[in-house]
Amino acid sequence: MNLIIRLIVNAGALLLVAYYIPGIHVNGFTGALIAALILGIVNAILRPILVILSLPLEIITLGLFTFVINALLFYLVAHLGVGLSVDGFGAAFVGSLILSVVSLVLSWLLKSAETRT
Repeated sequence: MNLIIRLIVNAGALLLVAYYIPGIHVNGFTGALIAALILGIVNAILRPILVILSLPLEIITLGLFTFVINALLFYLVAHLGVGLSVDGFGAAFVGSLILSVVSLVLSWLLKSAETRT
């Protein structure tokens, strides 16, 4: 159930990001839902590999290079043609930051709801 809630909230957040950030475009809620699903899969598979491969940069930048990795993955998903398009790296960077914050808040909310039951 948490997976479905995460997917729907991330799709809604993707729609909000597309509405407020110039350079990010989503083809309706279905496109946002598909893009959120693909983004979740890509983040689960590729992100840990990229973080390990870029470990020296992660150490030098005290973990801030993770934001660049998130933006690159967001940009990658946009170029897969799944209902999401991004005009440039700057828009991908800001969009990935906002989606990361929404995902973090959602994780906190779901975890606190889980401990209450």
